[in-house]
Amino acid sequence: MSTWLVLGLGNPGPSYQRTRHNVGFWVIDRLCERHRLAGYKDKFGALWTRGTIAQTDVVLGMPQTYMNKSGEPGQALASFFKVPVEQVVVMHDELDFLPGIVRVKKGGGAGGHNGLRSLISTLGADFVRVRMGVGKPPSAEEGANYVLNAPRKEEQVLLDEAVEVAADAVEAILSRGVTEAMNRVNGKK
Repeated sequence: MSTWLVLGLGNPGPSYQRTRHNVGFWVIDRLCERHRLAGYKDKFGALWTRGTIAQTDVVLGMPQTYMNKSGEPGQALASFFKVPVEQVVVMHDELDFLPGIVRVKKGGGAGGHNGLRSLISTLGADFVRVRMGVGKPPSAEEGANYVLNAPRKEEQVLLDEAVEVAADAVEAILSRGVTEAMNRVNGKK
């Protein structure tokens, strides 16, 4: 049975835990809850655990470097578990979508996202992305400042729903394939 690597992007530490930038971590935690996966190991610059989702061997990981260095632990996990880039799924925040919108995409560029840029530099670009909308800054505030703050209460409700949709998307990718997951998720409002 081949192994898949599912990475949630974020920044380590309690001060970042509930920020928009860490929605990828939230999905990893949710998948672990749903599938009763064991506690995290701290190795390869990531917190990770291994188990079965949708009858598929999967490693769930959260790089513990800052976002712009996510590629190093991502590459280390992929290398150790012999996961080809096509079987890597990455969950990340997306400024171009409204809060709560989730989209699945295969391959592509970094689109200004430093975590994706780092992963592309180490893994290549052909991994699957589960993009989770956090919206654009309401003013001239820079995107970096915006994603490093906690969402407003009304946004949090939408992001909590998006975490469930993103977890469903990962399960669909593993059980039915990327195209089917895209068909199921990308049409939802």
